[in-house]
Amino acid sequence: MRFLFLLFIVVPIIEITVLIQVGQWIGALLTIALVVLTAFIGINMIRAQGLATLNRANWRIQSGQLPAQEMVEGIFLAIGGALLLTPGFITDAFGFMCLFPLTRGMMATALKKHLVVLATSVQGSGQFTGFGTQGSDDQNGSVIEGEYDDHTERNDPSKNDRLS
Repeated sequence: MRFLFLLFIVVPIIEITVLIQVGQWIGALLTIALVVLTAFIGINMIRAQGLATLNRANWRIQSGQLPAQEMVEGIFLAIGGALLLTPGFITDAFGFMCLFPLTRGMMATALKKHLVVLATSVQGSGQFTGFGTQGSDDQNGSVIEGEYDDHTERNDPSKNDRLS
């Protein structure tokens, strides 16, 4: 409840105060231009960073790995985009933190420590069908559970005599 109070009441009040102060210092038109400029730069950064993250996720999936880091980074990209489209300088600062690869990676790694990723594979093809979070008994949060079926032995004719 406190988080929602901060999010919807306190943050806008702080943003309005900062916008008024900046407007008095550099003028209203320049303040509006800065807000629009940060939104424009943010949109272009989201596009570039989003494509880079998607390419890394595709590479991991093709390698048979779970792209957990990329999935969490994608969440931070969405949050950063929303913050950059919100008028204000404080939200822009946090939005840019979500977009820069170094800070986004650190935040994603910190968040991943509190998540357990569940994944299942579709007939050994490396395509993951499940992703979720669940409480963990592991204090480090480094447990990753998954299921995998390897059907290569069943389809290999040279190994049929071992299966019968």
